[in-house]
Amino acid sequence: MDSKSVLFFLMIIFTSTHVFSQEVIEIWPNGAPGAILNNEYEEMATFNSEHVLTHYSKVTNPTIEVFIPKNPNGFGVLIFPGGGYARLSILKEGYLVAKELNEKGISAFVVKYRLPSDVIMKDKKYGPLQDAQEAIRMVRSNAEKFHVDVNKIGVLGFSAGGHLVSTLHTQYETESYESQYQVSARPDFAILIYPVISMNEDITHKGSKRNLLGENPTNDLVDQFTNDLQVDEEVAPVFLVHGGDDIVVPVQHSLNYYHALLENNIPSALHIYQKGEHGFGLGNNDENKRWLDDLEEWIKSQTK
Repeated sequence: MDSKSVLFFLMIIFTSTHVFSQEVIEIWPNGAPGAILNNEYEEMATFNSEHVLTHYSKVTNPTIEVFIPKNPNGFGVLIFPGGGYARLSILKEGYLVAKELNEKGISAFVVKYRLPSDVIMKDKKYGPLQDAQEAIRMVRSNAEKFHVDVNKIGVLGFSAGGHLVSTLHTQYETESYESQYQVSARPDFAILIYPVISMNEDITHKGSKRNLLGENPTNDLVDQFTNDLQVDEEVAPVFLVHGGDDIVVPVQHSLNYYHALLENNIPSALHIYQKGEHGFGLGNNDENKRWLDDLEEWIKSQTK
């Protein structure tokens, strides 16, 4: 699908969901670090029966889509959709979330990040992290333009997007490229929704692990990207949400992360809902549909 067709369908999605992106920004206008040129590897957009964009896969051009509310309250949240590091659930875990955040006065930034691939990256395990680091640096460097406070910029990730966010949360100082922005990539708070945290074989989401680390990663590499092992006293506060009946990414992921946060005295909140299974997005029953309201109150509490 060519760029004009994608733009047309993007207009449809924004109209149908009443979400209006003010700007789409390329994260790497001069090319991503460590990229391998492969003209046969083409980005793909998936649409539902109503011609609404729902997913991206084989991402080659990472972007930030900017959603500014009518009455910004100074908070900004970068959103990283999930999809097992194989695709991005850009509608349910991106645009619809941006809409709800905007209604609460929060500026939102939906990040279409590169998915790890040996055919377009020299070191695929760092590709998504590079995009996440550069995205938050870009937003922080343009905070005034986006109506956000430089000290109120958080990150939100679903499922494998939650793994990426927890990697950024704990490894924001990792130097895997040279940024044009001279600001920190440390988020001021992190929001993890049914996140993949561990790469340990007994509980990990095997597809996410394989896509990011390959078929036979070393024990050291597994530990490096098991992010509850990377928590220290310098990381930002965290808001966690998980379904107790999740069999795709077991709740143990969030429990392990929360335990590590407690051990390091990091202010955090954990919400475990009895039902929800995996991938409930903004909520699929009366119980877990409250998480965004709980999040709003929690975010406000971090500045008191």
